[in-house]
Amino acid sequence: MESFFALLQKNVLDRRPWTTRQELRIAIVTWIERTYHRRRRQDALGRLTPIEYETIMTTPAAHAA
Repeated sequence: MESFFALLQKNVLDRRPWTTRQELRIAIVTWIERTYHRRRRQDALGRLTPIEYETIMTTPAAHAA
């Protein structure tokens, strides 16, 4: 959990001054959904990131469509 908060601090909180709490909240939620969950290894996916898992599971025909 400490590494999560360290990454949050580095990648969101310390990037710039935030004028409102709402603005900061949206930035945190966006960072978690777009960046953190896509790069973090998941036990349910065999220790792959969601992006790695999706790449493996997507068929070549789906890429061509």
